[in-house]
Amino acid sequence: MEDINRLAQLTVARACAFAVLGIACVMVGLSFDPRASFEAGGILTLVLTVVLILKGNGAARANHRRTELWSYLPEQARPAEPQARVMVCLALRGAYFTFARLSAAVASGMLALSLLAGLIA
Repeated sequence: MEDINRLAQLTVARACAFAVLGIACVMVGLSFDPRASFEAGGILTLVLTVVLILKGNGAARANHRRTELWSYLPEQARPAEPQARVMVCLALRGAYFTFARLSAAVASGMLALSLLAGLIA
């Protein structure tokens, strides 16, 4: 179970890193206006949060054998079929919600910085 949880965290973190790369590119493109940059970053990060929540809620309906986590898991470390579905779904659900909480915190920080930049300028 430890390997499954670790791989779930790894795969969700990797997906979030790609999203953060896109958000950072938008923010850099808007860097001439700090308020707009932080506002766009905050809104896009909130979109990421919503997507992570939806993915977490849909994890139980997903086919565990078609997940990135399952493909990374070595053949000998894969649990038996009845338990595998539950273990993979629970691990992915936990990872999605963990990153959704982090994403929501980052989004609130960016939106607060957007308000602060609006007050200063």
